[in-house]
Amino acid sequence: MAVVLRSPRVRRILAGFTINRLGSFFGLIALLVLVYDQTGSGLAVAGLLLAWQALPAFTVPPLVARAEASVHGRELTGLYLFEAVATGLLAFFASHFWLPVVLLLAWLDGTAALAASALLRAALARAAREEAEHEPAAEAPGDAEGAANAAVNVAFSSTFVLGPALGGVLVAAIGASATLIVDVASFVVCGALLADLRTHVSEAAGDSVRARLIAARDYVRSRARLRTILIVYAGALALFEAAAPIEVAFAKSTLLSGDRGLGLLLTAWGGGAVVGSLVFARLTRRPLAPLLSLGTLAIGLADLGFALSPGLGIACIAAVVGGLGNGIELPAIMGLVQQLSPGEMHGRLMGAVESLTALSLAVGLLIGGALLAALTVRVSFAVVAAATIATAVALFLLTGSPEEPVEPAAPARRGDGAAPEPRIGPAAPDGAPLNDR
Repeated sequence: MAVVLRSPRVRRILAGFTINRLGSFFGLIALLVLVYDQTGSGLAVAGLLLAWQALPAFTVPPLVARAEASVHGRELTGLYLFEAVATGLLAFFASHFWLPVVLLLAWLDGTAALAASALLRAALARAAREEAEHEPAAEAPGDAEGAANAAVNVAFSSTFVLGPALGGVLVAAIGASATLIVDVASFVVCGALLADLRTHVSEAAGDSVRARLIAARDYVRSRARLRTILIVYAGALALFEAAAPIEVAFAKSTLLSGDRGLGLLLTAWGGGAVVGSLVFARLTRRPLAPLLSLGTLAIGLADLGFALSPGLGIACIAAVVGGLGNGIELPAIMGLVQQLSPGEMHGRLMGAVESLTALSLAVGLLIGGALLAALTVRVSFAVVAAATIATAVALFLLTGSPEEPVEPAAPARRGDGAAPEPRIGPAAPDGAPLNDR
């Protein structure tokens, strides 16, 4: 990872990603406090989370495809400036509160944030690969790409711990509206820092958004191993999110540890995620599919630990184990998707993973709420743990097939703007199986 970080361009992209993540956490904490203070409704808070994290799943893929199709070269900066404007309007409505407008702006802001994150991940991997290709003493391109994923995951996990804590301090000290202005400043800094970063990707399918989306869809359909990983991982994501509402009830009602206990559990999980990201950085040359399974298994074992924990201390140890898994599984899935797809599709497929993560929030909350309504807290955790462990085993078994050669998508047919099936040799068998917390 140190070799990759010697590149000024890689460091600049990584800095932009980190600043953006911190600013997004500041804004989210401010919005959560603002909506709850203004409405006193947990349902309104849930609506905010759905608008900011779940609804963008439907708008991110075409937005990423459009950014990659454009040749103007300022699309990423445009996304950050759009976020700045949307967040500035949210700061205005902090003192002129109207929930429908706040939810609309949160959806727009969340869409731009997820699209920018997908584009940055793809740009970082591309930059690391190019640096390796032009530097004889550097790592092989594949190793450099893995190291870049490890670096961005360390940044992601660190902001996962620091962002909510610093955001809470800011909101308490200067208020929700002023914290949103700090968020605006972070987006402006990111836009300036990455002003010369181009997101355009040339592709045989053509420059239309529809053709690029169809090409990505057809590529995934034709690759049995990639399709398997995405479908099974989507189920794992939903289970990760399902445990979140159960965890709140666990800390407050089962352990009777209140807000302090919940805070300790979340801190332990975040600390474990940072350690897990550092562990992954040391394992970047290991096969990624087993690491994805291992990370998922650790999260399932953490849920099982919660179900069996007699007190807060054991529960915090379980949370550290779950965080370790979180810090390993996230870069593993990103790296696997990049390994199993051509470079020109990385942005769109990163957007697809971001969208899966967003959708899992809505599905997971529904699953977790249904379990809590029907079962006790400990039994709910046990059910989620069993399903997550089974998913980890499925990932291990279903992703162990031989590597398929990665080739670019075939060009689109003239006149219809759609891409045919990629030229990949023998067709994959029909019907092959395909949070962060």
